[in-house]
Amino acid sequence: MLLSVNNLNISKGNNSADLICKNISFQIDKGETLGILGESGSGKSITALSVLNLLPGGLNISGGEILFTQSNGLVVNLCKLSKIELQKIRGKEIAMVFQEPMTSLNPVYTCGNQIIEMLKVHLSMNQKNAYDYTLELFKKVRLPDPERIFKSYPHQLSGGQKQRVMIAMAISCKPQLLIADEPTTALDVSVQKSILELLKSLQEEMGMSILFISHDISVLSEISHRSVVFFRGDLVEEGFTKNIIKNAQHPYTKGLMSCRLSINNKNERLKTIDDFLNPSLDNTENVTVKPKDVEKFSIFEIKGLEVAFLQPRTGFLKRPSEKKILNNLDLTVFKNETLGIVGESGSGKTTLGRTLLKLINNSSGTIKFHGKDISTLNRDESRLFRQKVQIIFQDPYSSLNPKICIGEAIEEPLRVYKIGKSAKERKEKVMSLLHQVNLTGDIYNRYPHEFSGGQRQRIGIARALAVNPELIILDESVAALDVSVQAQVLNLLNDLKRDFNLTYMFISHDLNVVRYMSDRIIVLNQGTIVEQGNAELIFNNPQNNYTKTLITSTPRIY
Repeated sequence: MLLSVNNLNISKGNNSADLICKNISFQIDKGETLGILGESGSGKSITALSVLNLLPGGLNISGGEILFTQSNGLVVNLCKLSKIELQKIRGKEIAMVFQEPMTSLNPVYTCGNQIIEMLKVHLSMNQKNAYDYTLELFKKVRLPDPERIFKSYPHQLSGGQKQRVMIAMAISCKPQLLIADEPTTALDVSVQKSILELLKSLQEEMGMSILFISHDISVLSEISHRSVVFFRGDLVEEGFTKNIIKNAQHPYTKGLMSCRLSINNKNERLKTIDDFLNPSLDNTENVTVKPKDVEKFSIFEIKGLEVAFLQPRTGFLKRPSEKKILNNLDLTVFKNETLGIVGESGSGKTTLGRTLLKLINNSSGTIKFHGKDISTLNRDESRLFRQKVQIIFQDPYSSLNPKICIGEAIEEPLRVYKIGKSAKERKEKVMSLLHQVNLTGDIYNRYPHEFSGGQRQRIGIARALAVNPELIILDESVAALDVSVQAQVLNLLNDLKRDFNLTYMFISHDLNVVRYMSDRIIVLNQGTIVEQGNAELIFNNPQNNYTKTLITSTPRIY
């Protein structure tokens, strides 16, 4: 036994009755990977943070014990250690990789110096040895050009590269236990696959144990030996991961399994957790999604589209060079269709969406909306265009003003476009929109921070619908959502598409989601369309090697 959590209770403040996690017990053996499965708010991350006594303010351990076997063979209760004693264990004996590396890496220090700091504190290395060892670590985690990465700041690296830097930092002191908290969420499928393979190879090489937290059972099936399932602060199921997948016992676990997208539910309405926790309310059985037929006249016609950004000067007298983001794109968006756009980060997906919205200027080519070049629109025509084409962003929290309440945020575009004759009529419109996205009117005066990720995404959808758009661009709008929340949002989007006669451009790196939602798909690689056509035909018989790599990299249940 390496780690044993026994009857752990975590509560708010000093009120031991107000429990966040209740009687949590599990063990991790040496060299084992234990998965923790559950939705946001289930207590996964809080339990992991309690192991290192890193609970956020207002939370504390109110009962139980966390026993850890140190490398010297001494068993200690982590709940009873002083700050100084814990400092010697954090990073050296137990390390952690967080979900979002950008927020856990210091933006004002280079990546290399952040690792050197750890090596000096825990291993007492001098500068030269620490530098050489850091470069070795970067090679071990398969980072390209380690010398450049060493000198780079976090913002200069891609998401996958930042995550590899975090892993290098975590393994730098050869810990016995690595806690990985959603380390692949929102990463491209190919990057996610490489991170999982990296963790498995490092585990075999170093003999360390891994506590892997995820809301995606497909990911856990690829990396974990055993798994535990969390639900509202309770551990409701435990066992070998394969057994849980094949024969889930708890209704919540059964719900998680059924909420996952698969090739079998292309035209089915997705089930949610509530369908399993409240069987009497299940009204999704035998219900199919019947989208409107695609009308063969175009909304957007794009010819020879190119977008280039200026690169920083490399010398005082040198002119800044251009980097092409989109290269000679030709595509058409038809009325009532859902056009899926897939590709890795940096492929140009988001740039394409924002260029169609006139948020980014194209270098060359034409974009026609209902046959008219959008670059020639006058002021009044541009206002009408922006009303007809809306966008829903990946992170609804950052796109909502934290200082204004939800009702005002949805009502604002109504005032801008003079929809509604009076304040009363506009408020009634907002209430109707909230109802249409399955939210209640009593949230009108509440603020963005008071809502979950799924609720905020519904608010973003309501705001986009407020101005009666014709086409909505969804930019990674369900990325990082729990599977059940994702199912709810996708069901909602299909309902709204049918009820409001909408057209979608669905941007995502999640191929299962794109396959479920899309009529047609275009595959972008480094700003170029490498494949396009019917969604099912592309998934069943991809022609381009890049598309084949994306599809084979998608996690599958084993």
